[in-house]
Amino acid sequence: MENTYAQRIASLRRMMRERGWDAVVFTGSDPHSSEYPSDRWKQVRWLSGFTGECGDLVVTLDRAGLWTDTRYFIAAGQQLPGTGVELHKTRVPEQVLIPDWMAQTFAGQDEVIVAVDGLCVGAEYVQDIIEAVEATGADCLVASVPDLLDNFWQDRPEIPQTPIITVELGESRSRKLAWMRRLLESRECDGILLNALDDIAWQLNVRGADIEYNPMVISYLLITRDEVSWFVVKDAVEDEQTLRTFASLEDEGVRILPYSDVELELSSFDGRLMIDSSTLNYHMFKALKSVDTVNEPSPVQLRKAVKNPVEIQGMKDCHLLDGLAMERFLYWLEKSVDAQTCPTEWDAAVKLGELRAENPGYQMDSFETISAYGKGAALPHYVTPRDNAPVLYSEGLYLCDSGGQYLGGTTDITRTVPLGHCTQLEREDYTLVLKCHIGIEMAVFPTGTPGCRLDVLAREPLWKFKRNFGHGTGHGVGSFLGCHEGPHDMRQNMNDVALRPGMVITDEPGIYREGKHGVRHENELLVVDAGTNEFGSWLKFESLTLCHFDTTILVRDLMTADEIAWLNEYNEKVYQTYKNSLPRSMREWLREKTAAI
Repeated sequence: MENTYAQRIASLRRMMRERGWDAVVFTGSDPHSSEYPSDRWKQVRWLSGFTGECGDLVVTLDRAGLWTDTRYFIAAGQQLPGTGVELHKTRVPEQVLIPDWMAQTFAGQDEVIVAVDGLCVGAEYVQDIIEAVEATGADCLVASVPDLLDNFWQDRPEIPQTPIITVELGESRSRKLAWMRRLLESRECDGILLNALDDIAWQLNVRGADIEYNPMVISYLLITRDEVSWFVVKDAVEDEQTLRTFASLEDEGVRILPYSDVELELSSFDGRLMIDSSTLNYHMFKALKSVDTVNEPSPVQLRKAVKNPVEIQGMKDCHLLDGLAMERFLYWLEKSVDAQTCPTEWDAAVKLGELRAENPGYQMDSFETISAYGKGAALPHYVTPRDNAPVLYSEGLYLCDSGGQYLGGTTDITRTVPLGHCTQLEREDYTLVLKCHIGIEMAVFPTGTPGCRLDVLAREPLWKFKRNFGHGTGHGVGSFLGCHEGPHDMRQNMNDVALRPGMVITDEPGIYREGKHGVRHENELLVVDAGTNEFGSWLKFESLTLCHFDTTILVRDLMTADEIAWLNEYNEKVYQTYKNSLPRSMREWLREKTAAI
């Protein structure tokens, strides 16, 4: 029997032949360039079976390819066989990205017709393809066909509409709107279109659950000098919570409009409109062709990345609760494995979720828990199976990457722990990755330094042993918003956004050995002031995450005195923080786990 995904691609090719298309391009995003789309827009998954969070798909009449990065090479290698889809690796030296691949594939043709779901492909992305193909001398015509998969995706989910709440984390909606209008005036613009969902949630102080694990509302927001229009209604609104939120917004002058009205409203916009083409979808970009636009990065991204005092305190409070849940979980894990009750990866994920859900203010997990044992941990974004999940035994390494969304903040933590005897290679990898983590934790750096300049500190201990990891070292984190947030990050790719006091960023180096094991150690860090001297002003990091690092398998000879001192101080802080919140057995266990080495 033919593979289901091969059949779906065959159906797409029939449509391509009927309409004269040479290629169709799909991205793993939605109309708002979201990293995590709702089920309706998981088109790459539906067509190819690839479940990774980052993947773009190109289908021609005789070839199909999936482009994804180092985090998903192993998963793609397991999921694509039989589909007819070829894996193309990105973030590697020999990468050939989609625009260049298409230029090579169609070299020699006079005309190339590329179809896209214009709602789910970014405007800049399409332009890159056009420029690459036309550099070969061919004309590149783009057919924007919103929701083109509706022709044969019979049970496609609808656009979600979940209850909407109002939050206020240190700054009112009116103050944020006043700031935005001052900015519009300074840019000599009459309005701004916000289409990134985290921007909208922050600007309006609203939260929802339209996207799993992300407290956001699928919508567009238009702010002008004297009016605010929120295009948000997808269906009849019946829940009282949302109706109260809408009433409050309308009292403050916000127009509540149907989601589908945005294109019509913008087509008649009179004046200069600020847009961000890096997140604006191609269909909307084309609809604005007759509008006088100013294309700039969204000003909201940097503004919300620098947390205010209330947001910082909220992050600290939720990490205090989250760390306690983690300690209770790690105690349960060790005792369950020691008792040979045969817990599975899925059992562990469920248990952690139950413990985290007991915390006040908990709303949802911030992403799907990665509960991975042994070789499963070698996949950086492993998906824990619900059925027939691997059993945890008293040997080797177990990795758990998880987080929670709380009313006051967002958490993201990874701990790798030994479940029993570990090999010398496992001990070395565990120690070296911890050294990488501590290198970032101890960093002191000049004001104005971007994260890419610090990334080497999280790799140098591994590089000395000719080892490495393929993902970034850190990403920004929102305040009860996206677990992944820009514009700052910490990775090898050039990003000149400087780290500023009040920013939150993760520190998560790792190492992954296919078929063997994986190690990752992760804390969330707050950028704080480190003083000023004759050489200028300085910054450093403060750990928000509170959960001990297991020291039982460390290769102590690989650690420096400063690293050991930092580790002892951190673990002692964890013990002192939680000792009075744990029953005696857990307290004694934690005292042993955090003892100085």
